[in-house]
Amino acid sequence: MMHVTHFLQQTLAGDTETALPYTLPNGVRVQVMDEGVVRFEPRDSERRKLDLVISCGIHGNETAPVELVDRLIGELLQAEIRLRSRVLFILGNVAALRVGARFVETDMNRLFCRIPEVSDGMEQRRATMLEIHVVRFFARAMQEGKPRLHYDLHTAIHGSLIEKFAIYPLPPAGRDFDPVQIACLAEAGIDAVLLQSTPAPTFSFYSSRHCDAAAFTVELGCAMPFGHNQGIDLSRMGDYLRGLIAGDVPQPEQVPESQQVYRVSREVVKQSSAFRLLIDGKTDNFTPLPQGMLLAEDGETRWTVDEADARIIFPNPDVAVGQRAGLIIVPDRRFRAG
Repeated sequence: MMHVTHFLQQTLAGDTETALPYTLPNGVRVQVMDEGVVRFEPRDSERRKLDLVISCGIHGNETAPVELVDRLIGELLQAEIRLRSRVLFILGNVAALRVGARFVETDMNRLFCRIPEVSDGMEQRRATMLEIHVVRFFARAMQEGKPRLHYDLHTAIHGSLIEKFAIYPLPPAGRDFDPVQIACLAEAGIDAVLLQSTPAPTFSFYSSRHCDAAAFTVELGCAMPFGHNQGIDLSRMGDYLRGLIAGDVPQPEQVPESQQVYRVSREVVKQSSAFRLLIDGKTDNFTPLPQGMLLAEDGETRWTVDEADARIIFPNPDVAVGQRAGLIIVPDRRFRAG
C-alpha cells in the first residue's frame, strides 16, 4: 500500500497512483484517487461542515499555489490541522508541472465542460478525468445538502495592477452571485472579484455548473518556477484554507469597501489570423482603457471601448483562433452597502 509522505515530490516522480485508503493515527482517512489527486476524510464525516476542492497546477508554470497546496497536504498528514471537512486536493496538469510549462499540448483551462472525443489528447483526457473526480467527490454533499466549495488556484502570466483577484463563474439560471462568497474572498486576501457574464470552459465553471458549488478561479500573483516564489505572499490564503479545512466557515455580513468588484462587459474573441490587439500584449491586468479608444480589430470587426471606467484583463493576441484575446471589464456596484 502506498502512503503519502511528500505528495508533490511523489507526484512529480510518478509515484502517486490510485491506491486503497488508509487511516492516520488521528483517525483521518487518506486515499490517493489518481495521479496528483488525494482525498482526506474526517473521522466523524457525518458531522463535517463542508466539502472542499482545492485545485492548482492546471497550468504547469504556476507553482506558488502548488507549493501552498503541498504544505497543506503535509500539515494534514502530520495532524497539524484539525480536519472537519472532506477535502479533495488536485494537482491538475502533472505533465506540464514536470517540465515547468504552462501546458504540453493545449491550455487545460479551456478544456472543461466539453464532450470527450476519441481523438482527445493527453490534456483533454486529464481534464475529463478531473471532472469525474470532482463530480464523484461532490456527489455525497449534493445528496446531503452540505456546502460545496472549489478554489482553483492560479498565478497570472501577466503583471497586474491588482495582484490577487478571483473570477466568479456565471451562476446557473435563476441564481445570482453570492455576496457572502465574495466577502469571504476578502478574508483570504483577495482584493478584487470579477463576475463572469458568459459560460466558460474552465475548471471552476465546471464545478459551479455541474456540482452547484461556490467555485472560483483565484489568481495569486505572478507565475514563477518552483523555488522562486518568495515574493508571493500567500499567508492569508493559506490561513483561510486552513480554516475551511478545520470547519471554520466564515459568514461575513457584507462585502468590504476595500474589495473591488467588476463584471465582464465584453469578451474580445480572436476570430481569425488577421486579429490585431492594438495595445501591448503584455499590458498589466486591470489597466484602464480610455473611452472611445480602438482596442482591437479582426478583418471588418472592431472593438471600440464604449464603456466608462473600463479596464482590460488577460490581454493575449497569441491565443488560438476562437479563444478570447482579452476581457473588457467595468465596476459592479451591486454589492456595496447602501
